[in-house]
Amino acid sequence: MRTGPSVSPSLLDAKAARPATQAYLLLVFTTLIWGANAVAARLAVGEVSPMFLTFMRWGISCAALLLFARAPIQAHWRALLPHWRAIALMGALGFTGFNALFYAAAHHTTAINIAILQGAIPVLVLMGSVLFYATRVGALQWFGVLVTLAGIVVVASHGQLAQLARLDFNIGDVWMIVACVLYAGYTLGLRRRPEVPAIVFFAATALVACLVSLPLVATEVATGRFFWPSAKGWVLIAFVGLLPSFVSQVTFIQAVGLIGPARAGVFLNLVPIFGPLLALVVLGEPISLYHGAALALVLGGIYIAERLGARRV
Repeated sequence: MRTGPSVSPSLLDAKAARPATQAYLLLVFTTLIWGANAVAARLAVGEVSPMFLTFMRWGISCAALLLFARAPIQAHWRALLPHWRAIALMGALGFTGFNALFYAAAHHTTAINIAILQGAIPVLVLMGSVLFYATRVGALQWFGVLVTLAGIVVVASHGQLAQLARLDFNIGDVWMIVACVLYAGYTLGLRRRPEVPAIVFFAATALVACLVSLPLVATEVATGRFFWPSAKGWVLIAFVGLLPSFVSQVTFIQAVGLIGPARAGVFLNLVPIFGPLLALVVLGEPISLYHGAALALVLGGIYIAERLGARRV
């Protein structure tokens, strides 16, 4: 006896595929914007001072969050109060510290280097998981970590072994490596984030980032390094404040909700691919042989550590 209308397997497959397709489109857009952030950082050199750019980035993001996410923030902000110390630390280091070093590094190194080094964050997170959470890691995963670290060394030494022997690194590359370590720490802290909607937690950390940026701007003014943004500088401020800091964060949260964090996290490997390509097209930065070698090492190491090694464990 029939109890209801039958549904063909092909129709069920099509319905199941729609969320995944939406998530993939959102993730490609998100990583494209994050890759473009490295190009924006280079374009901002001489147009807006880096600490003021950091402050305005999070100021604009906070304003957008209050405008578009006011209801969930009002409903859940009290649940964040017991966790204010962790939120303050994560916002200060993961957002303000990362971005301040990110934009300062752009004054000394290329957007290509910034994007490739940023791709090492997943492996740094894996290393932190072992150190702080005693995560079980197999030999193949450790090999992947070493391969990725080799890629970082290639970028930092610009492919010249003589520079490596002298420890003569570009200060911008060094700052970018430190920035990646800070963001990896922020990512590890997400394991213990409060049970609130992701957009609410993001709003709290963005507010901390905005407030912590103020002393950096004051220091920039006191040392004579601050200058008022040009017209192009204001355009770049609007871009990084609205797209990398707000819209792409929302699209990433939506994508994670559709297919889960594990599958969504794989797409982050597109950032060190989009970044160099955009730097080549927009800035005309030359891609050297060592860039290709470093990118292959970074992405290859991530694949070995996160995919092949994780399956073994």
